This record gives sequence, C-alpha cells and structure tokens, in this order.
Amino acid sequence: MKLQAGWVPVALSASIEPATSAGAVVEGSEIVVWRDNSGNAHVWEDRCPHRGMRMSFGFVRGDHIACLYHGWQYDTAGQCRYIPAHPTLEVPQTIKVPTYSTTEKYGIIWATTASEASLPDIDAVMGTTPVRSLYIERGAGDVHPVLAKMGISDLVGNVGILQAGDDRLLIAVQVILPKKTAVHIVILGSPAINAGAKQKHYAQWAEGLRFNLEQMAEVA
Repeated sequence: MKLQAGWVPVALSASIEPATSAGAVVEGSEIVVWRDNSGNAHVWEDRCPHRGMRMSFGFVRGDHIACLYHGWQYDTAGQCRYIPAHPTLEVPQTIKVPTYSTTEKYGIIWATTASEASLPDIDAVMGTTPVRSLYIERGAGDVHPVLAKMGISDLVGNVGILQAGDDRLLIAVQVILPKKTAVHIVILGSPAINAGAKQKHYAQWAEGLRFNLEQMAEVA
C-alpha cells in the first residue's frame, strides 16, 4: 500500500526510542521515523530542505530534530526554527520538511498522506508484545500469497492476523521496493505474559519465514 492510499506500517513502536530516529522506505520514498523526548512519534520525508541531507542521520533535542550537516533544527510540525550559522534570524516559514500523518496503534507506527484513512479494529485490549521487523529481499506480490497460505486472515490491505495455537500474531506488510518488503510482527497480548521465551520463539519463527521466502527467490 502507498502512503497516499492509507495507513502504512513503517516501524515497530518498540524500535524507536525517545530522542532517536531511523530511516525507512515506502514504495521507494525515503522517510524518517523519529520520536521526540515526550515520546511522540513523527514520520517525515527524509530530507533536509537546505542541502538534502537525510534527517535520519540527525539528532533529536527535546521536541526538535536537527540536521547533521549544518544543524538546522525543525519542530514537530516540520518547520525550521533555528539555523546555527544565523542564530538571530527569523527563519522563513517556507523552510519546512514535508510531514506525514502519523499514529501508533497495535505496537506499530503508521503513516499516511491520505486525508481519510482508517485502521482495522483489532482486539488488543490486553496490549501488544513486539516480535521483530523482517526485511525480505522479495516483492510484496510474492510475500502476500505465502502469508495467505499460512492462514493469515486479510483484514485491510496490508494487515492480517495469524492464529498460532492460543496466540494471535498481527502481521503488517510494508512495501519498500519492487523486490524488497518489510513484515512487522507483534503478539496481540500482554508483555507480562508474552515477553521472553514466547517472544524469542516467534522471532526465530519469523527468521525462518524470511529465509524460506528468500530461498524461494533464489530458486525462481
């Protein structure tokens, strides 16, 4: 799914700690996922308007993220607020990083540019437990049929549920490039019950899934 079509999973919530950032790609578009010191997640275009440096290489200070190259600082709305080389300058409103609508739900950070988009209603009242994000050298068109054969019920486009015994896994697919896909996996259930051995078990299962998919690619 593309960002303009609906909510796209871009990272596990647990993988982006406060005051950190990470780069990601959706349908070939480079984005930065970052979290301010208050814990709020943000998803932007991964490019500083000044010289095009990736914002994901920068650093977070409070509710600002600064470009690594010249230290230009941007607030949570993407507006440049401070230029170190010109500390008294009133920064023009035109200097702004394109931002995406961002939400966190089911232990995943989602982004979209769609004016109206909704996520599926999934029973997660007991919380979620992160498993891992898989990065597979295989296109989503190959990944989806394999997931379907495993019994994952398709809810809305790129989101599905796998029933594994008494456990329920949320599977969220992110298209990176035509031949590269990310699969974000969480257990629908409290970390008090699922963290530890069960978490490790499903992480190993996921790695096996990635290996099998990429082996299929080599055979093809």
